[in-house]
Amino acid sequence: MLLPAAVLLSAAPVSAQTQPAQSSPNNNAIDRSSYNNSNAPVAGRNSFTEGQAKSRIEAAGFSDVSDLKKDDSGVWRGKAKKEGKQTEVSLDFQGNVNPAN
Repeated sequence: MLLPAAVLLSAAPVSAQTQPAQSSPNNNAIDRSSYNNSNAPVAGRNSFTEGQAKSRIEAAGFSDVSDLKKDDSGVWRGKAKKEGKQTEVSLDFQGNVNPAN
């Protein structure tokens, strides 16, 4: 009696999660390179290296990125130029690039 039940269970299809990843700003696992979901840097553990932070900031339209330092909130902060104007800029753990207000 147990053997037939075991055979039936092993033949049953394994169901996997079939829903796609959430694409809203609440999903930290999606690529955020094309938009910001925050007008201010979001504090959190930042895994970007300094080189990656510089590249992300440049990809957002800034040039001459310099003086990058990660602050106590995990936000990369530095200086950069955009449209010929020098500004302070930040990059948070979500990939949001924001000029200083």
